[in-house]
Amino acid sequence: MKVRRKNIGDKQVMPFTIPSGIITTQVSTIKRFLKIIPELGIITTKTITLEKCEGNREPILAKIYLNYDTPNLPLGFINAVGLENPGVDKFIEMIKNVSIPNDKFLLVSIAGRNKEEFVEIAKSLEEYVDGIELNLSCPTKKGFGKELIKNDLEGKNFIVYEITKHVAKNFRKPIFVKLGNERIEYFAEQAIRAGAYGISAINTIGNYIEELDGHHILSNKYGGISGNIIKHLALEAIYKIRMKLGNNFKIIGMGGIRNASDIISFERAGADFFGIGSALEGLKESEIRKYFSLLVFDLENGKNYAESLLKNVDMRYRKAKIVEKIKASKDLVVLSFDISIHAKPGQFVFLCIPDVGEKPFSVVDNEPLKLAILKRGFVTTKIVEDLEVGDEVYIRGPYGSYIDLKEIDISKEATIVAGGVGIAGIYLLAKELSKNSIDVTLLLGARDKDHLILLEKLKEFGDVFVATEDGSIGYKGLITQLFDEIKSCIRKGCYFFNCGKKEMIEALLPKELEISPKERIYLSFDHITRCGIGICGRCANEKGLRTCVEGPFMKMIDEYENDRIT
Repeated sequence: MKVRRKNIGDKQVMPFTIPSGIITTQVSTIKRFLKIIPELGIITTKTITLEKCEGNREPILAKIYLNYDTPNLPLGFINAVGLENPGVDKFIEMIKNVSIPNDKFLLVSIAGRNKEEFVEIAKSLEEYVDGIELNLSCPTKKGFGKELIKNDLEGKNFIVYEITKHVAKNFRKPIFVKLGNERIEYFAEQAIRAGAYGISAINTIGNYIEELDGHHILSNKYGGISGNIIKHLALEAIYKIRMKLGNNFKIIGMGGIRNASDIISFERAGADFFGIGSALEGLKESEIRKYFSLLVFDLENGKNYAESLLKNVDMRYRKAKIVEKIKASKDLVVLSFDISIHAKPGQFVFLCIPDVGEKPFSVVDNEPLKLAILKRGFVTTKIVEDLEVGDEVYIRGPYGSYIDLKEIDISKEATIVAGGVGIAGIYLLAKELSKNSIDVTLLLGARDKDHLILLEKLKEFGDVFVATEDGSIGYKGLITQLFDEIKSCIRKGCYFFNCGKKEMIEALLPKELEISPKERIYLSFDHITRCGIGICGRCANEKGLRTCVEGPFMKMIDEYENDRIT
């Protein structure tokens, strides 16, 4: 199979995309993927609504296992993100200055509660996009998608036709309609007759429930299924609409694609373009680039090598009992559990309270598992205020790239700088550096002495300097001021590991660059991650790197690339 550019609108692009809601969900990632992955001809955004949508509380994504004791046999994913997005006006602010190359097609997914909302969103976007995708099949968001057209399942109301027709009257660029597998020939016919340029098929299939020990895993309870488990349904759906409606429209086929053989099957069924989504779980950017490059090679040479690059990230939960709760302050606790976990420096886990939610936390220590929790929102408030010794929770992970100590020159010193709850993220690192005979200096900052967790234990690993904003212990002031005070004690050319708020770290970087080259400076900002395996894309930094797979700790040269820090 020769892989060629294909016509879409007034452009010719490569025939691959990542479906809506996966990886390219932040504008920073969109900008990055427009440049670095030549095989991606269509860049599809997350679904955008008229007003801001908060989405569902985590867990938003889980794996479906044939046997929970056998992690190498997942059937697919179940998700209920809940259409989280900033709203169309905010999205336009972020996307309007993004340059779209001639060989790329920016497809923005949109959803509304009625035809008027669809039209308003489409008209607002027209100047900035190449095309739109009408999400009429999201199975989990009340008032949107599948629920919006459910009254048309009997074939009486022609809702898909009416929405598509009204959008087509007001939007002069290509319109795709994204559909699920249910009665897809009927809905696809409505869409094409009303003026749609093409069909995206298929969306996740729902509503389904996945349970663990009698608890719903997803906070939304119900979710849509994706991945290999729906591939046969996707192929059947695409074949049906192509046979029924002919060849005068485009089909973006998706649903369980993993390798070149799958692409060929989807093309034979009738697809023109191919969406590869949940198969990319856990892949770093460099691995995604290699995957798509190898996928093209496979298609042109009759091979299936690309699939060997794909990962199977363990998303199973382990039950854990709290055996110790240290209340450092009214809003900060350190919890110890009755399990150990094979985490390496820099990695994190998710703590889940059934029917409440889950959040990610740095692994303080792994034998036994120890986590530090700062009260910030609904879930962390429940953890800090309600959980006690003897209570059981669920843990999944570890996730994230770890700091490879083999890259550290043992003849050099390591200086660790951590502020606030960021101290939790460096304990295991300090412990392992010390164990490997690397001299460690620690600079720790917090608002007061009660928020300087693990202080006495950290003193076992190296020289410790402390700053508190109220002066209750150590230097009175900010950690950046403390750095200036003890700068002469830091060896030239040492490694720096920074963990804390972005403002703190960016204030420190110019000072550290006076001592060491940027190749020896590592940093971990407090980015929000929701899935932990790179799929939802929520944790992307300003450069478009998904910190849950590329980090949390990243080298300064990766975080800032060619930017200057002065």
